[in-house]
Amino acid sequence: MVDNFNEKADFIWSIADLLRGDYKQSEYQKVVLPLTVLRRLDCVTARNKDEVLERYEQLQAQGIENVAPSLKKAADAEVYNTSEYTFETLCNDPDNIAENLQYYINQYDEETKEIFDKFDFGHQIQRLDDANLLYKVVRQFAEIDLHPDEVPNEEMGYIYEELIRKFNELSNETAGEHFTPREVIELMVNLIFEEDDEALSEQGAVRTVFDPACGTGGMLSVAEEYVRQLNKDARIHVFGQELNPESYAVCNSDMLIKGQEPDNIVYGNSFTDDGFPSRQFDYMLSNPPFGVSWKKVQDYIKREHDEEGYAGRFGAGTPRISDGSLLFLQHMLSKTKPPKEGGSRLAIVFNGSPLFAGGPNSGESGIRRWILENDWLDAIIGLPESLFYNTGIRTYIWVLSTNKPEPRKNKVQLIDARDLYKEMDKSLGEKRNELTNEHINEINQIFGDLEANGRSRVISVDEFGYRRIVIDKPLRMSFRPTKKRIESLDDERAFTNRDKETQEAVKQALRTLDSEKQWMDRDVFIDEVESCFDSHGVNVRKSVYNAIERALGEQNDDAKIVTDSNGDPEHDTDLRKRERVPLNTDPRKYFEEEVQPYVEDAWINESSKYHDDKDGKLGVVGYEINFDRYFYDYEPPRSLDDIDSEIRELEDDIVNLLNEVTE
Repeated sequence: MVDNFNEKADFIWSIADLLRGDYKQSEYQKVVLPLTVLRRLDCVTARNKDEVLERYEQLQAQGIENVAPSLKKAADAEVYNTSEYTFETLCNDPDNIAENLQYYINQYDEETKEIFDKFDFGHQIQRLDDANLLYKVVRQFAEIDLHPDEVPNEEMGYIYEELIRKFNELSNETAGEHFTPREVIELMVNLIFEEDDEALSEQGAVRTVFDPACGTGGMLSVAEEYVRQLNKDARIHVFGQELNPESYAVCNSDMLIKGQEPDNIVYGNSFTDDGFPSRQFDYMLSNPPFGVSWKKVQDYIKREHDEEGYAGRFGAGTPRISDGSLLFLQHMLSKTKPPKEGGSRLAIVFNGSPLFAGGPNSGESGIRRWILENDWLDAIIGLPESLFYNTGIRTYIWVLSTNKPEPRKNKVQLIDARDLYKEMDKSLGEKRNELTNEHINEINQIFGDLEANGRSRVISVDEFGYRRIVIDKPLRMSFRPTKKRIESLDDERAFTNRDKETQEAVKQALRTLDSEKQWMDRDVFIDEVESCFDSHGVNVRKSVYNAIERALGEQNDDAKIVTDSNGDPEHDTDLRKRERVPLNTDPRKYFEEEVQPYVEDAWINESSKYHDDKDGKLGVVGYEINFDRYFYDYEPPRSLDDIDSEIRELEDDIVNLLNEVTE
């Protein structure tokens, strides 16, 4: 991991001080970030500028319009510039620097010009010039060499990310939406490539990597570097999509400099404007925003879910509107290759919510069920707290594969790395801990061994599933026509829907009943109410009788069971319980052995709505991954003798203190 980037990042950050007063702090990145990208591009294009200009003149003289292929060859890069300017020469004409800088940007290749369109940098050039700041800022940037020979791609990635982190701290935005700590990325990359090192080492290996929320491209860069170190002749093609225009521009410029295809990085919303609708990828990585609402795209996603089902991306379900992270996972899984084509592997960062949020009828549980029953979930790694820049909460890496090796089939490995970290000397936002290379290597070794130990649990897929059955108990009610209860009829809609005259007649009749008497049998009580109404000439519907039962009755364990018209016991809604039955256990047998001996008069509600929609069996199926349960170490309570001894010691201490005070 790169550690020596702070000096350069601090130098660039110091340039923002020139903007103080003319710019709000939250606006600094509108200037510093695009100029950082531009200076790096300037350093890349400066070295072969003479060759590019010479070739450009030749092509113009020949009347050739499509000059890009020849100029890229002359530049020995995907990016080139056909102006005579560099940052150094721009500073030689301070009076015209705004006009010259804009001309300089316009003479870049089309892909690079699009980058600065996303930055909307033309507006900032004029604003800086009006404030007499443009020359000063460009002059400062000209002093730092950002050529890849001086600042390797990995180090440049750190610089971009450190700048973005600082900018977002100033504007109170969430840095986690933009990038991930590099040590976490390295761990994720190792985990998805772990099973394929041998294949990647083969001559002529070609692989694709995709990140649907790629930010500045950190995950793609680390994945590319991993493969390059493993096999310098391997061809790795990276693809990404990003919604934030500044992050997209940074990522795109980085891809250009590294010789990747700029068209492989798409700007837009991955949900509503999928940049790769028909592509499948070998590997995928992502740290999508978690705990972020997807309400803005709700209509689009719901429509795709309803109309396309599993033929679309979201057939398994949609999570609660407050957190769309599981939508990203479904989006990624829609781009996996089938086993016959080698399958795909992916890693994604989540908070704890996707592990357990939602009951068996929820979208979250449906998504987990879809993943687990297809045997795609390979492993989950619990990470330490305070590892990310914008949050101190615990996070988890999910590793998935559509072509698991035989020893891992129908199993999920849980790895507890929550106490594997080193405290940082200086916090970066919420980030106070980091993973060292030793920690990453240890986690990789645990993952590769697939053994159950203190940090690893290997769980059968079925163990995460359960059937939720409904246990009912009979309703027992007693009734008493007190004044207060009769007046509470005014809270019953079925009663207040009657005309005022009828309402008063009902109340008046009920007041003639003995308010001190308690009826322990619902049927006997209703018979007496009917007789009372007959004698007072009151004629009401059954719904009013139901309202009277609710108003004048109360649950009473000593009362007789209330039955329906068929003589079957009615259930007590307040006593209804939901029981989770292990997936491979018969619910009725479970009830007979685990519930019935301890709960008198209970029964399983076998209504069709409590059968699973998918397999039609009793009990709605749900899936939950209770990570903590598998690593819980029971600590028995201290003995009573130890507690008594400690109390006596405290009492003696108190007596001694009181004696000192009174002496």
